[in-house]
Amino acid sequence: MPQIDAVIFDIGNVLIEWQPENFYDRAIGPDRRRAFFAATDMHRHHEEIDRGASLPGMIRRLIPRYPEWQAELRMWHDNWNDLAAPAIPHSVRLLEALKRNGVAVFTLTNFGHDNFPLSQQAFPFLTLFDREYVSGRLKLIKPDPAIFEHVERDCGLSPDRLLFADDRADNIAAAAARGWQTHHFTNPQGWADRLVAEGLLSEEEAQ
Repeated sequence: MPQIDAVIFDIGNVLIEWQPENFYDRAIGPDRRRAFFAATDMHRHHEEIDRGASLPGMIRRLIPRYPEWQAELRMWHDNWNDLAAPAIPHSVRLLEALKRNGVAVFTLTNFGHDNFPLSQQAFPFLTLFDREYVSGRLKLIKPDPAIFEHVERDCGLSPDRLLFADDRADNIAAAAARGWQTHHFTNPQGWADRLVAEGLLSEEEAQ
């Protein structure tokens, strides 16, 4: 395997949990949450944010369409740092250990341009990246090959010297098709083991 020149982290479900249903279960109860998601298909609408739309703008557009869900829609913005939470502590420790070792760390994430700074305020470790590739800023979204091509052009590194961790198989497949080294993230320990196997962290550093 070629030497790794940069490690690239996805964020949602790798460094912080992205399961907004959990917040709504706590806030409004599972039954009303199920009804809300069924009526509004919020995950589909949220893709607009990942593609570059404004989060508050999207909520303003949706309220007239779903007036009976106005309070729940506002929570998507007003409670953002409760939706995209909590941190995944072991993954955060791996990011921090790589930084201490002088390894270049990037993020390639489907994330909105105006809610990413909100998450960085809540989770300062999201400011540690040497390069940030945020879909809402780029108006490109994984798994579109164009976003992976953009990363390659911008960082100037050979694709086979990039190691990319993501929780979604379609994103991993798209990166692998461009020659990236990849890790399908299912749990932090598996990612830790991979970083040790690549010689980027010692077993102690990967704890």
